[in-house]
Amino acid sequence: MRFVALFLFAGAASGAIGVTRDGKPIPALIGDGDLDYNTRKTRVLVIGGLDGPVRQAFEWFHSSKAAAAYRKRFTVSAIPDAAPGASYPPKGEAYGSDPEAHYMWRWIGTHAPDVVLIAGGNAKPDDLASQLPRTAAAGTGTIPAVRLRAANAAFLRKFLSEWKGGLSPARVEMQRRLSRTPSEVARQLSAKYGHDLNEAVYIPGVALIGRLRLGALADVESIVAPYLDGRKNSLEKATSSHLSGHLVFGELAKLTGNPHHISRARAAADLGFDAQGRPKESMPMHNEMSDSLFMGCPILAQVGALTKDTKYFDMCVRHMRFMQKLTLRKDGIYRHSPLDDTAWGRGNGFPALGLALSLADLPRDHPGRAEMLASFQAHMAALLPHQDATGMWRQVIDFDGSYRELTATCMIAFAMSRGIKSGWIEREKYAAAIEKAWYGIRARVAADGGLIDVCTGTGKQANLKAYFDRTAILGPDPRGGAMALLIATELMDSGR
Repeated sequence: MRFVALFLFAGAASGAIGVTRDGKPIPALIGDGDLDYNTRKTRVLVIGGLDGPVRQAFEWFHSSKAAAAYRKRFTVSAIPDAAPGASYPPKGEAYGSDPEAHYMWRWIGTHAPDVVLIAGGNAKPDDLASQLPRTAAAGTGTIPAVRLRAANAAFLRKFLSEWKGGLSPARVEMQRRLSRTPSEVARQLSAKYGHDLNEAVYIPGVALIGRLRLGALADVESIVAPYLDGRKNSLEKATSSHLSGHLVFGELAKLTGNPHHISRARAAADLGFDAQGRPKESMPMHNEMSDSLFMGCPILAQVGALTKDTKYFDMCVRHMRFMQKLTLRKDGIYRHSPLDDTAWGRGNGFPALGLALSLADLPRDHPGRAEMLASFQAHMAALLPHQDATGMWRQVIDFDGSYRELTATCMIAFAMSRGIKSGWIEREKYAAAIEKAWYGIRARVAADGGLIDVCTGTGKQANLKAYFDRTAILGPDPRGGAMALLIATELMDSGR
């Protein structure tokens, strides 16, 4: 039989579309090649109980000789009705409230079939069959829906014989998104993100770095000017996020040679030293979180490269070692903090991005470089098997069914792309993963800057369920926009 659990992307893979409120994966059956939004076939999604007629209908379509003619014109996938009687669009925040309905709604919108067949249930104005044709699921587009009294092989065969519909608006939108080049995506994102620096923290700072890569030097200089002429203090009420926020000053210094930009970047890096200039145990404000491998390491390496002062490189490696003792698991994946062993998605994106940026500035002859490079390579190797077949990494890296999270995917893909470009990791091993990630990323980025499933700001969480339940933002989001802009501009540089 030519089907597997969940998606197929250039081969078989397994997975789930979400997790229930008690943490169990929500399974799906996806036909071979059914992730292809550009197929000429009509993409059909059937919703109903997997252990009854729906599974039988699915197996009939994929294996029966009687269905051979239909397989030339249709693809068929199936998911369980994980939220019978739910109201759509779901109320509350995904995925902490009514998780089954939220997972169903957003997954269908991202999967973007041409028609959804829904077995059983009583019709009501806010049920799934009523709302899919009226409301754009996950912000992609509307989808025709048909109620079936039963979703067995006979009813499926009758539907396939009679259906004359074309592409759904949701699939047309997905085709638009996937047709864009990295440059087109970057310019669309730059119209929405990277136009302020109210605080010198990493989210607007990364977006401004993205815009610098697009040539917006004069505008970015005008935005940061208040921090250079004394009108604003870039380290007022400093947090860990301020450290990485100062990377924008270092990037400006590389482009302009302006000593004032170097001075601002150096002010952040100098927080790693005491009043006598001696290195502290670690960079401050790390809060024991793996985030700090991005918040603290790159600004040190960047300032070391700008000033040629080796103490910053030494402190960069020192801080890496300190944070890894707290957060690096034996399997090569990072726990978010010692409070819980969960491998949060962005809690792995931060170390991936942080070490990639640090390695770019750390001298080849620095005594700690080999250690950092080996650490980066080990992390990339550990992350690779956890990429799902849509190209995404998840909110919890190693838990099948937790939501596919945009920022983690952007950051990990950036690290892999930079790694290939710099010769740190093998192109043959990682190039396909970057292509898959870019596929998943641009499917989740709308032309107006709307995004699908960006985890909200997250401090230490006490347990696995708390990470499952963290709000997944649907729509515009500065953090997600900044990271998507960063990977888009990185892929522009790679000639994609």
